[in-house]
Amino acid sequence: MSPTLSIVWFRQDLRLRDNPALTAAAGHGRILPVYILDDANPGEWRPGAASRWWLQQSLAALDASLDGKLWLLTGDPLELLPQLAARHGATHVFWNRCYEPWHVRRDRQLKQVLTHDGLTVTSSNGSLIWEPWTSLKDDGTPYRVFTPFYRNARGNCAAPGEPLQKPRNLALADCPQGADKLARLDLMPGIRWYDGLATNWTPGEDGAHNKLRYFLEHGLADYKDGRDFPARRAVSRLSPHLHFGEVSPTQAWQAAARRGAQDGREQATEHFQRELAWREFSYSLLYHFPQLTNRNMNERFDAFPWTREKKLLQAWQRGETGLPLVDAGMRELWETGYMHNRVRMVVGSFLVKNLLHHWLDGARWFWDTLVDADLANNTASWQWVAGCGADAAPYFRIFNPVTQSQRFDPDGDYIRRFVPELKDLPARYIHEPSKVPAGVLSEAGVVLGKNYPKPVVSLSQTRERALEAYQRIKG
Repeated sequence: MSPTLSIVWFRQDLRLRDNPALTAAAGHGRILPVYILDDANPGEWRPGAASRWWLQQSLAALDASLDGKLWLLTGDPLELLPQLAARHGATHVFWNRCYEPWHVRRDRQLKQVLTHDGLTVTSSNGSLIWEPWTSLKDDGTPYRVFTPFYRNARGNCAAPGEPLQKPRNLALADCPQGADKLARLDLMPGIRWYDGLATNWTPGEDGAHNKLRYFLEHGLADYKDGRDFPARRAVSRLSPHLHFGEVSPTQAWQAAARRGAQDGREQATEHFQRELAWREFSYSLLYHFPQLTNRNMNERFDAFPWTREKKLLQAWQRGETGLPLVDAGMRELWETGYMHNRVRMVVGSFLVKNLLHHWLDGARWFWDTLVDADLANNTASWQWVAGCGADAAPYFRIFNPVTQSQRFDPDGDYIRRFVPELKDLPARYIHEPSKVPAGVLSEAGVVLGKNYPKPVVSLSQTRERALEAYQRIKG
């Protein structure tokens, strides 16, 4: 009798450690590991350019850790998985659950098809600490405000367990695909724009754990206060690793808990864990309110008078607004595929409230340019800053890029890094060049309208315009 063969379908869990699906399959015999690039079912939310670059590197790392035996396919899993199982005589299929609306619909169909074909299908939780149906209100409905969600999850849901170790002695089926199997996925664009990404990131499970160790050693102690200052190295930068599942939230949670207890930094640890919980909250919102991706949760905003001024949108995308903190954030995004969270709030508020562009314009741009583009986090965060989502910032809370810059980048170090044409301005002037004396500008080599743009809008006037527009829909 031939040994049992199980298919392990990798998705947003590109790791060997703390991988429940892989661990479960390892107890059943030989394993055929597979990743399927599905560009059809996600619709407009197929992976963007920066995500595809990351995915290419991450799959290469996973394949190496599996001794080159990872199958790489492209197409619809509804067709490919049943075919793969039949061709190789698989009896079991294992995967870790995903929670995006299109994932949920497709996986439900797929499980029915595979079960009908006589296979045993096992899905596990490999991506969240609390799955969306675990932290609910007493009446069974989902939370729409973070703080009670978090309190309930910590008080009434199962605490994160110890992460699983890498399964020992994995028995992997041979993979006859050639050395060009990854290239055949056609993830990388023809034009070489991604050198900045490669300089700043090391995708893959080893890169994720190196990033986690570095943060625990150098960033955790300063996390509570320092995380708001973009020039400091006080944030974990784990978001892309978490999205692609190169490290699990349980691993990050428990590693921080151990380090915090060791160093007497329990308060900093709790603050970091709270930010991990925001990710969980976003997934809960997306699962229970799948319209979140394209529709305002607060339907009053359906009548909001958004504008469609293409030149202003392009100035924002290129980091040429004349507001240094906004420009620094947008250029950081383009150069590195990442943006500091405090700056994300500022550039988001500026787009939605000062430029009056629909939050979807921002969400789509971030989706294409962020290496950590995550459907739950991205759309929930954009709706939050726009004031139309769950637990949203009040619409009248409009981040002023100048005062935010003065407070959180007081010496201008972040601005100087990403807006080098302003690097010679003194710190007191770098936050608002349009109000700098002509002599100071000249001495720093800054010519407004030539080598650095004048502000594309007036902050005070556009703030009043946004508040007036909000008043019109408020009733």
